[in-house]
Amino acid sequence: VQINQIFLYFEFLKSPKYCYPTYLPNTDENNLVIHLFSFIHVTMNVFLEDPEFTDTILKAEHAIDSGVLPERISQGSSGSYFVKDPKGKIIGVFKPKSEEPYGHLNPKWTKYFHKICCPCCFGRGCLVPNQGYLSEAGAYVVDEKLGLGVVPKTKVVWLVSETFNYSAIDRAKSKGKKYALEKVPSVGKKFHRIGLPPKVGSFQLFVDCYKEADYWLRKFEADPLPENVRKQLQSQFERLVVLDYITRNTDRGNDNWLVRYEKQNDGSKNSSKETEWTTGKESLIKIAAIDNGLAFPFKHPDEWRAYPFHWAWLPQAKVPFSEETRELILPRISDMNFVQDLCEDLYELFKTDKGFDKATFENQMSVMRGQILNLTQALKDGKSPLQLVQMPRVIVERSQSGSQGRIVHLNNSFTQTVNCRKPFFSSW
Repeated sequence: VQINQIFLYFEFLKSPKYCYPTYLPNTDENNLVIHLFSFIHVTMNVFLEDPEFTDTILKAEHAIDSGVLPERISQGSSGSYFVKDPKGKIIGVFKPKSEEPYGHLNPKWTKYFHKICCPCCFGRGCLVPNQGYLSEAGAYVVDEKLGLGVVPKTKVVWLVSETFNYSAIDRAKSKGKKYALEKVPSVGKKFHRIGLPPKVGSFQLFVDCYKEADYWLRKFEADPLPENVRKQLQSQFERLVVLDYITRNTDRGNDNWLVRYEKQNDGSKNSSKETEWTTGKESLIKIAAIDNGLAFPFKHPDEWRAYPFHWAWLPQAKVPFSEETRELILPRISDMNFVQDLCEDLYELFKTDKGFDKATFENQMSVMRGQILNLTQALKDGKSPLQLVQMPRVIVERSQSGSQGRIVHLNNSFTQTVNCRKPFFSSW
């Protein structure tokens, strides 16, 4: 194989997206390169450290090939899809990068109308545009690293389906290539891809038997939980708080976190749909933190809106963090080596994006480290989630010579800066 072809192959290995060569002469050497590209195309969704997740994605791809196509979700402000297995069962939610709320292929007209009619209020000035799919996967990285267990498994994958929103040009090119392959096979065989281009996005495993938190919270208010179940809910709630606060989620309402409640089966007759499926011997309550695409800001919100945590107004937010949560979280986030490992794990994820900027990423990590610093102090002081969100907003950034401002030196590597600027509409 020629040197330039080998270089092209390794450039593909480093690329975060599919980048087939536009043209290679029809020689034995070049055919070898094309086969290498085809092999990588098939294995882009292989996760060696997680064969179970790989199997799930393979089922999704097989279902799409069999005609069981992803179904667009009507709710929300972006293009997101229920992905099914070959039997038609929903197994995950796919959110393509190009169809995010401010993506150029977002199929929901509301955001387009927003952009045209009110450009001054378009987007969130504290977030990196079109990075929601990485935020979704990053939230799972944080969840797994801290052992929270509230974010369904989420990873970045590549999928292609007729039901995704493609541009007219992409659809016309795909149709033309298929026609050429059918009518003039000798010409069609020269194309390196037949069909629509794959889309990169986040794939989150689907969770069964969960309902929106708002539904269960209203029921719990009317019919209080037993004490042991209340403690379970409080423990799960605190894990949600930890996740949202560390990632500085700017979009956490009571409609985008879920609750599963399995009541104790005491043998009594009950026709309620909420309890038909409960078979456990003990009560179980679990929280699922979905919709994490608007997290990891590169600065604290300081323009028009504060983007508060809506769970801060719940009764559970007034209860001090439990000893269980403190024992789980505090030893980890108090260790700067652990925090640095977390930042490095997120770096490995975020750098795969085509528009990755290292300086912006470092700003994102500075905000996250500041959130971790506040959380550490709150856990040590026995504060509640409500008191946590009322603490001064800080950033912890790497020290630079000549830094100025109201700075407190933490050590030789990092400095703490108090963020005094508040948004116009502030909640606290």
